[in-house]
Amino acid sequence: MQEQRNIQQQRPRRWGIVATKTLGLAGGTAVLVLSWLGVTGKWGHAVGEQQPQATTAQMSQGQNLAEIELNIGVVQRFGQKPTDKLLLKPRTPGAKLLLNFEGGDGQPLSLEVPELELSIESKPLETSVMAERLVLSAHRSFENAENNAQEWLKKGLPVEIAQPGRWQVWAKRDVYSTPLLRRLLLMSLQARGEESAFMETDLMEKEPVVSWTIDGYRYHRKVLGISASEGMISVARGKDDRQPNRYPGTLRVQPNAYGSYTLVNKVDLETYLRGVVPHEVGMDPPTASLEAQAILARTYVLKNLHRFDVDGYDLCADTHCQVYKGGDTWDPADRAIAATAGQVLTYNNELVDAVYYSTSGGITAAYEDVWNGIPRPYLRPVLDAAQNVWDLSRDNLADEANFRRFIGMNNGFNEEKTDLFRWRETSSIAEMNQRLKEYLRDKNHPLANFQTIKSLKVANRSAAGRVLQLVVTTDVGTLELEKDEILQGFYAPLSTLFYLEPIYGADQKKLEGYAFVGGGFGHGVGFSQLGSHKLAKLGWTTDRILKFYYPGTEIQPLSSTITLTGKATQPPPSRK
Repeated sequence: MQEQRNIQQQRPRRWGIVATKTLGLAGGTAVLVLSWLGVTGKWGHAVGEQQPQATTAQMSQGQNLAEIELNIGVVQRFGQKPTDKLLLKPRTPGAKLLLNFEGGDGQPLSLEVPELELSIESKPLETSVMAERLVLSAHRSFENAENNAQEWLKKGLPVEIAQPGRWQVWAKRDVYSTPLLRRLLLMSLQARGEESAFMETDLMEKEPVVSWTIDGYRYHRKVLGISASEGMISVARGKDDRQPNRYPGTLRVQPNAYGSYTLVNKVDLETYLRGVVPHEVGMDPPTASLEAQAILARTYVLKNLHRFDVDGYDLCADTHCQVYKGGDTWDPADRAIAATAGQVLTYNNELVDAVYYSTSGGITAAYEDVWNGIPRPYLRPVLDAAQNVWDLSRDNLADEANFRRFIGMNNGFNEEKTDLFRWRETSSIAEMNQRLKEYLRDKNHPLANFQTIKSLKVANRSAAGRVLQLVVTTDVGTLELEKDEILQGFYAPLSTLFYLEPIYGADQKKLEGYAFVGGGFGHGVGFSQLGSHKLAKLGWTTDRILKFYYPGTEIQPLSSTITLTGKATQPPPSRK
């Protein structure tokens, strides 16, 4: 809540006139003045000015859990490739698919079919259309994108968060709605030394449209509702998909912000959890671990309903959110969900950031070790062991010698003997060159055209051992990768809990690559799924496990007294 108050109390900074242009218009002229804050009209009134804000959603008093409906993007970018196809059919024998869309006369139309094949057709546009967005920054994670969006809001710049591939922060399109306004803003940003901003522009002569055939008639629409007369709907991504997912609730094809389409599953909260928990918790989890995962998954979704506001739905179905596979359920997970029905994890009566991952590597990370933003008091380093096998207060892991000694330890930890507790991953200079170039091009970085990496160096490490800053020296200059961006810049490390070993050729002079030696898999913040298995087998309760990984928190029943805080860039739209 403190972060929210700080944002609301700080007044936007006005950076003054950066550029002006006089446009000839019918009946006179208009002077457009662009400031960092926004677009100012002739009389100095802000057009589309948006105050920094954070949204707070709350449960209505007495609302039933089954009434909380979610919109999950299960196929996020359908139509990104012209060959994309979706094959849908009801899972119940004899059931039908019910299609709802707008007829040629503009009136609602409903049709019933036994199955459906959706494809993409490119329809020529009467005139070319410029699809353009001003990208203010690009990020590996939503957490960093959201923090960056908040920083722009503090400066008075309206923004929105999107995920065309990497997470991006855009200048708000309905405020900076013309090429002129976007370019004037870009000039302003560049003049102020904001090097991360760049323009993405596509000239479109065709647009993709969703298409299907019924009784020999070809339909082309941008929005399509799909439900089953009975049971769930099977969705295969083409004819070669041998493991189609089955979805309860209803489906809807709708446009997204990137010129393609998203298949959205509308489903109630507790049913959604049945498609998440079995696929997130790992193999053969004990009951207490399963119940902890159920509470975290419920907390996570309610905390993150604003994540895909720009696309008109709530969450995705992969590891950028939570893995969701629809109706593919599992009895032990169902029992854990039922046993914890309505329970969430809170800190000071507010939902926590219920982040979790596979393997910590022996110590969890603080929030600020991995992502930018205000530290969370309940997300701090925890030695992932039932016994005190390392004294962190005495042997700080920011010290390189201590860290290497820690990584050399294999016994006494909750995750010992798991596959990714310790690892050594190697990468050649050629492999690292290729990946780093891709990363830098995505960020429009000035060093993206380097030829080769000369050296890597860990420049800064946290007290919990996480690499905070990796210095990369290339043939044309030096750059720094920080925190989780390191995992985007290089494929080899499985976490930021590593040290480097250079690999030389036979002459012991030519640098041929690096070994990344470390532990853990994932960001390492919060709940270790595999670590929780060990604690549950030792007899720890669900409550004790969660308080171990999230100190100072408590399990509470979801109610109207709990704040569900989402730091959205604008109030979330209604998607009923």
